[in-house]
Amino acid sequence: MPRIFTREITVAAPDIDIQGHVNNLRYLQWMQDVAVAHSTAQGWSMQRYADAGMGWVVRSHTITYKRPAFLGEVVTACTWIAGFSPGSSPRRYLFWRAADKCVLAEAETMWVFVNLATGRPTKVPDELRQAFEIVEDAGEVKRMLEG
Repeated sequence: MPRIFTREITVAAPDIDIQGHVNNLRYLQWMQDVAVAHSTAQGWSMQRYADAGMGWVVRSHTITYKRPAFLGEVVTACTWIAGFSPGSSPRRYLFWRAADKCVLAEAETMWVFVNLATGRPTKVPDELRQAFEIVEDAGEVKRMLEG
């Protein structure tokens, strides 16, 4: 069970914007993709959520862009759960260039747990909470770059 989930992404032509670097919207897609992959690795696939009649919706995204990424570069996307409240959870992300470990972006999504039939917020079940170990210290993640 990876408490800090990572995935490598090779920047492809569709990722590039008119300025010649990765488009900011691509980071949003990567955030969603890596969140889904992390959840699936923890035993909570999209099908499991659907079968339970519950799932996550985004309340907000915050992204701070540090450096650009370019065509052909390998980007490491990293995500972890930073906490839980009764009906929501902040998920954090860190993106770095694999070649030189330069941080490209830091981000956070506030996810709200909802009943899929009503769209209304609902309590995050204990079984789901227990599948994810909380990582409160972002410094722990950044130390991964050093090691």
